[in-house]
Amino acid sequence: MTAYTRTPGPLVDVGVLLGRSLRHSVRSIDATISAIVLPLLILMVFVFIFGGALEAGTPEYLTYVVPGVVVLCAAFGSSSTAVSVNQDMTAGVIDRLRSLPVVGTAVLAGHVVASVVRNVVSTAVVVGVAVALGFRPTASVGGWLAVLGLLALFMAGVSALSAAFGLLVSSAEAAGALSFVLLFLPYVSSGFVPPETMPAVLHGFAAHQPLTPLIEAVRALLLGLPVGSSGWLAVAWWGGFGLLGVLGAGFLFRRRAGG
Repeated sequence: MTAYTRTPGPLVDVGVLLGRSLRHSVRSIDATISAIVLPLLILMVFVFIFGGALEAGTPEYLTYVVPGVVVLCAAFGSSSTAVSVNQDMTAGVIDRLRSLPVVGTAVLAGHVVASVVRNVVSTAVVVGVAVALGFRPTASVGGWLAVLGLLALFMAGVSALSAAFGLLVSSAEAAGALSFVLLFLPYVSSGFVPPETMPAVLHGFAAHQPLTPLIEAVRALLLGLPVGSSGWLAVAWWGGFGLLGVLGAGFLFRRRAGG
């Protein structure tokens, strides 16, 4: 009977499973459309269709709306991790991996890291198209690095929560429901219109929900403006959500995979 040779360590396991997830992404046309084309369509809708009506409240609406679209893009793309993890669980992929000398939770880490990589690429595409349309960020090198760090933290946090949600539900269809929640949430924030223009009942929620400090921090950094408390609030919110997602996904994985 042939004995398996143990891989050098968990980082190698994560790297192999990361490559697997990225290959699946490249081969999946619908995932590419969801990750890149949909955010671009939303950007076009807000700039060319709604922009004229909304410009009275925000004189440079393209400049105002790009950070909101970037965060929406990252949120929607990262939430697809729930479907990927659920499919691996229900299709028997996890059981197959557990028969090999692979660290069990490496498959979750691979999905989360792959989600961050995919969404960094799609975000870069969205920003590139926005620049072509006239968006002119004035961020310094440090500002761009801070934006990348905040968005990576956000993507990792949403992906970790999505992995936990994918393990919690019983089907890929149910796992996909998270995408609709995260596609809607940015609209009730400062991403597309200032919260003070909303009805009172929505104003309070939009001003204090977790996406608003992230969007405000990204907007300030891209435009070279003072970030204020938004940066620390964004780190606290999404670092906390990321930790919650990691702990939840680890617990649910051990419970469902049996160790």
